[in-house]
Amino acid sequence: MIKTDFRKTLAALYTAPAGRFVEIDVPALGFVKIDGEGDPNTARAYRQAIEWLYPVSYAMKFAAKAIGKDYVVPPLEGLWWADDPADFVARRKERWRWTMMIMAPDFIERSFFDAAVEKARKKLGDAPSSLRLEPLDEGRALQTLHVGSYDDEGPALARLHDEIMPARGLTFAGPHHEIYLSDPRKTATAKLKTILRQPVKPR
Repeated sequence: MIKTDFRKTLAALYTAPAGRFVEIDVPALGFVKIDGEGDPNTARAYRQAIEWLYPVSYAMKFAAKAIGKDYVVPPLEGLWWADDPADFVARRKERWRWTMMIMAPDFIERSFFDAAVEKARKKLGDAPSSLRLEPLDEGRALQTLHVGSYDDEGPALARLHDEIMPARGLTFAGPHHEIYLSDPRKTATAKLKTILRQPVKPR
């Protein structure tokens, strides 16, 4: 059985030059998602989201083997926004809203997701009310690779919002999107690799 690694088969979604934003076309993809708000470093809702996303995603992966499909579980991703966009660039995290998510291949059936949630519930209790399997269709987007602390993303995002997008006649077409290529438990902060993506449309 061949194991698919989407970081290789969909390489354009998981790679970008550091220090420069490139334009890509993101296809519609399925995700296991959980919503929340508040500082990810302290919010109980954020910890609960991570506690649920991984066991559900891995249970779906193992279920897919029964239909002859195997794959590497994709990395954690997050959609981030705030009522005032300046709160995000300025890292006022207590005002942030977010959707944490892990990509689910198109061959994952709804029954796989339902069974995975039930399996996780036996260990974790009641599931977050926003837990769902749902597509995301971002389309045109700009993205770059950020290397270093998450808290050092501000200048790159400010340049994107204040210089790059206006110069290209673009505006926001969805929330800020991050893809976490590194495991912060095993990687030094200065070496963390994160894809920063912004869906865009003509102004």
